[in-house]
Order: sequence, then C-alpha cells, then structure tokens
Amino acid sequence: MPRDPTDSGHRTAGERRYAGAVPPSAPLPVLPRAVLELAVQDPAGAVVAAGVGARRVELCSALGATGGITPSTGLVEAVVAAASVVPASDSAPLLEVHVLVRPRPGGFVYTPAETDLMARDVTLAVEAGADGVVVGALTPSGAVDLAALRALVEAAEGAEVTYHRALDVAADPAAALDVLAEAGVARVLTSGGAARAADGLDRLAALVERSADVGIEVMAGGGVTAADVPALVAVGVDAVHLSARRTVADTGGPGGGGDAGYEVTDQTLAEAAAAALRTTVDL
Repeated sequence: MPRDPTDSGHRTAGERRYAGAVPPSAPLPVLPRAVLELAVQDPAGAVVAAGVGARRVELCSALGATGGITPSTGLVEAVVAAASVVPASDSAPLLEVHVLVRPRPGGFVYTPAETDLMARDVTLAVEAGADGVVVGALTPSGAVDLAALRALVEAAEGAEVTYHRALDVAADPAAALDVLAEAGVARVLTSGGAARAADGLDRLAALVERSADVGIEVMAGGGVTAADVPALVAVGVDAVHLSARRTVADTGGPGGGGDAGYEVTDQTLAEAAAAALRTTVDL
C-alpha cells in the first residue's frame, strides 16, 4: 500500500506495526549485539523470518539464479503487509523490510540510465513501506561510485541504506567504509571478500575494527549456514545474513525455465540459524 500522502516522514517498523494498534505495555527488550537478517523472496519468507525472531529481511527476486535483483513494487507491498502484523509477544522483535535495488545481474558499474532507474526503484520501495533499501555501485576502478550512491541515499529520504556485496569486489574495502559512512550508509553486507563468509573471517575482523572508527555496521553474509554463526559472531559482526532457502521442484516447461523449480525460505534452516545466534550471543 502506498504511503499516506499526509505522512510527513518515513515510518519505522515499530511505527508501522503499531499504527492503529495498542503497543505493548512494557518496552521491547534490547536485542543482542548481533542480529539475524534473512534474505527472502516472498511474503511467506517474511512470515518465517518473523517467526524465528529475525530483525530484518532483505527482499529480492531471483536470488539463486542471479544473486538477487529488484523485486516488483507489488511484491514489496505484499511483504510489508506480511511483516506488519502486531507481534503476539512483547518480546518479539519488530521485523523490518529492506529491499534490494539492483537492476540486473552482473557487475556493479552502472550507466547513468541504470542509476536513474535504481533511484526511482528506491523511491518506490520506500513509498511502498520499506524500512530500508540495499544498494551498491562502483566505478570502473573499483572505488565506491559516490555520485550514484548519493543519488540513491537521497532517494531513500531517510530510510536506512545498506551497501551490498559490491563491497567484496571493491579495490579497497576498508577505505570504502569511510566513504560509505560519510555518505549516510548504515551498514555493509560482506563476506570479507571470500566466496563464503566463513572463509573471510580475517578480513571481516579487520572491517569490524575499522567500522568502529567510522560508525557503520558490518553484516556478515555469503553462503552462511547455522554452523558458521559462532565464528562470525566471534569476530564482532553486528548482524548475520543468510537465505535459509531450499528449491521446490516444479517444472515450467521450455517457456517457463525448464525444471529449475523455485526457491522458498525453509523454516527448519531459518530456525537453526536463529537458534545458533541465540546460543552464541548468550554465551
């Protein structure tokens, strides 16, 4: 549902959830330093994420086939609606919806026309109720494309901005943190430059150390499983990101993608990741 035109500012997840409802009498508990974010592709995935206590979802489309591209505005609205149910328990975290804005697969060097498209998609995502957007752009030399980034941050109109794994192919990821923080980015998603975050622990630790100086969060993601969570939390990341997805067999025929099937968020995998995080932060 588009934002109410009389609403003068962006509503947070808490404000959205409790609009028209009675908020809990007791304040919500302080969440552990490391929180869980799930990459989802449909409203059902958001329901799973809320059920296991995730703090955020990153909404995208075609995750397995492309690494994720921009979802439709209709899908954003549906997932925001699914995440907007008042929690049954006062202790349940408020699920935030962050939307990936990436116009195509491939690299992260964009033309002016692509940057303009991304800015329009950022605006549409925020108007549809998203709490934040997930973006990234690089110059041909591997530096942060600051002009493109500023346009995307401006289009977000105060909604949180996460810089995605374009950071993992940046020429100098540590130096990029300074640029991103100054541009108003809240956090980065990174595997530490490795194919799997569990194999990039040394660089993740270095990024965490640098992030403390510039005021930006580091979220570990990339091939993460529940078994990887303790090691990732141990290096000090602020959040752990994973998809917890499985493929449903469903043949689409020669015009529907063949026998590739489609992906869903797996309840068991999501529960295992959430349990691993709770156990680790409670140690």
